[in-house]
Formats: sequence, C-alpha cells, structure tokens
Amino acid sequence: MNRKLKIVFMGTPEFAVPSLKTLVEKNYDVVGVITAPDRPAGRGQKLQESDVKKFALAHHLKILQPTNLKDENFLKELKALQANLQIVVAFRMLPEAVWKMPEYGTFNLHASLLPEYRGAAPIHWAIINGETKTGATTFFIDDKIDTGAIILQEEIEIGNDETVGKLHDKLMDLGKKLVLDTVKLIESGDVTTIIQPKSDREKTAYKLNKDNCKIDWTASVDTIYNKIRGLNPFPGAWSYIKNGEETLTVKIFEVEKIKESHSKSVGNIEISKDNLKVSVKDGYILIKEIQLPGKRKMDVKSLLNGYQFSNEAKML
Repeated sequence: MNRKLKIVFMGTPEFAVPSLKTLVEKNYDVVGVITAPDRPAGRGQKLQESDVKKFALAHHLKILQPTNLKDENFLKELKALQANLQIVVAFRMLPEAVWKMPEYGTFNLHASLLPEYRGAAPIHWAIINGETKTGATTFFIDDKIDTGAIILQEEIEIGNDETVGKLHDKLMDLGKKLVLDTVKLIESGDVTTIIQPKSDREKTAYKLNKDNCKIDWTASVDTIYNKIRGLNPFPGAWSYIKNGEETLTVKIFEVEKIKESHSKSVGNIEISKDNLKVSVKDGYILIKEIQLPGKRKMDVKSLLNGYQFSNEAKML
C-alpha cells in the first residue's frame, strides 16, 4: 500500500531546514509550512524571517505564521490545507486541536535518545552532563512534552572535545535522514511504534537561562570543561572577572582542560606569554577564546595585546 501524503511541515530554526529540504527534493507534497512570526533582531531591530521561512519562500511553499496556535482563524486555514500528515522539527508545543488534525498523525523529530533529555535543549545538556553518546528520535506527538510513541531512533557518539555547535550539525544531518525514513514508513503503512519506557531518574533538557549558563569555578575541571563546550558557540558560558576595581561579565568559548594538583585558590587567573589559565580544584581551564562586554569574541593572544590583568585578577 502506498498512501498519497499531503504534508504540513512545522519548524523555525536552521536545525529544521535540512528535513524540509529533503522532503522537497524527494518530491513529497508539502502543502504548507508553519513557522514562527518574524521577529525584530540586531541593533536596528529589523524584522527577521526564520530560517525555515526563508527556505519556504525560496521554494514557493505556502507559509502560515500564527502567533496563537489555538486561534480559530489559524485552525481554519490549517484544516483547509487538507494535510494528512504533519511533521514537527524544532517548533513549539502543539495544542490537541492541531496535532490530532491529520489522518496519519503528527510526528516530531527530537535531538536525543528519548526518553532521555526531553525538553528544550537536549543537544546542550547531553554535552554539559558529559554524555558519550546521544542521537535522534522520531515519535508521534501526544498531549505531553516529548512523551509519545517512538517510531525510529538512531544513536551517535559524542567526541571528548565536541562542542554543541559541532554536535548540532551532526544531529541536524542525522535528523533529516530519520524524518525521511519515518515518512517512508507512514507512506507504506508499515509503521510500528514503541511506547517510551518509564524511569524515575530521567535526565531532563531544561531550558537554558542566565543562571544555568554561569560557570561554577568550584566544580571539577571535567564539569567546567563540559559546561563550556556544551554552550559553545551558543549561547555561551559566562563568568564574572574581578580585575582590580572593575568586575566584568565575560563569555568563554573555546577552552582546554589540564588535570593537575596545585595549591592555587579557585578562580585564580595566571597569565603567561599567550596563555590565560584559571585554577580550579583539580587542575586548570586554559582559555583560548573569550568575549568581553560589548566586544566580539577573540582569541586570548588578541585579548592580552589590548587588556591588562592585575596580579590579583580572579574568575568569580
């Protein structure tokens, strides 16, 4: 049996674009694209279109940009598209009236090995927590967040020095393949699903905020290293630097770790020719790339050419 699919695709950021692109290239009938409203961004606060919208415009796909997914006018427009399958990649939580609409259901691509790392930032938290593997999962949406029946799941390794930027791109590539494979199963009527196992100790992908992106210099060198690479390049781990009379908020990106016994106090900054290292309880964090307030990120050599540290400078 080969079903004739009419697909509505829902997504917003760059992560979703390859999945949509693959569907278009494989000549699936994408009858509509739902994405976030244009938002002001940058210094001029000009309205910016989402990455998904830019792709949809370039390929002459019908676009809807609702502010409220429960709005009656939006629901009417969505129903009028007569889709029988909806695909969600990096969008927002859908109301029941939306995810229950199509005949063959609504499935979501999530960048983790569900049931682990349900939530908003699964790629970041896998690295922050020092995982050595992660993956991607497609599942049919139900009334809770990331809890629906699993369709397909594939695992990949996380390198010891991998950043969230690199892992994001690997999962984006894996995701487009999983989306296509899932669509083929639905098209042929061969879908089998697995109910997500329940666990009392599931790891959660909490939304990132200012508090949980701050570096705790009293933690172990491994914990600090994982946090920094798990937030590099976006949104960036941050810290205060106490330097003489001023206290600056800085973002820290590329780092190396050194495990070593020493008697230095936690947060102490050591400067040598082209190096800036911070002492922690069981070693040092060697900073390679940093961003001062109001400046672009720069390598440490450039920083040391134009910025003076006092002998008592410290990370807080």
